[in-house]
Amino acid sequence: MTVNVAAVTFDCSNAVTMAEFWSGAVGRPVDHEGEMAASEFFARIPGGDGDPMMMFVQVPEGKTAKNRVHLDMNATDRAAEVERLVGLGATVVHEKNEYGMVWTTLADPEGNEFCVATH
Repeated sequence: MTVNVAAVTFDCSNAVTMAEFWSGAVGRPVDHEGEMAASEFFARIPGGDGDPMMMFVQVPEGKTAKNRVHLDMNATDRAAEVERLVGLGATVVHEKNEYGMVWTTLADPEGNEFCVATH
């Protein structure tokens, strides 16, 4: 038996705010219709083209430590993509050049780290 990734879920303080940031980042729309329509408590970006759904769930506590799991994003032009993501509200944490790879670690508006590299 095997499993597949159905969704990547983010705990956050405002689900719509986070969903809108990630919608811009990945180029997929937030679901604003039906029973699972976006609200400050819950929002989702439906999956597509092999990508899992992204869900955003409001929780009372804030982020307190480094992510143990994070997204690694692939970009044809890493520098241009980092600039675009910063324009959406991300912040640059650092750039690394290790193990034969160069990548930029960023944080989304609530501080969740993710990386952008050219693979």
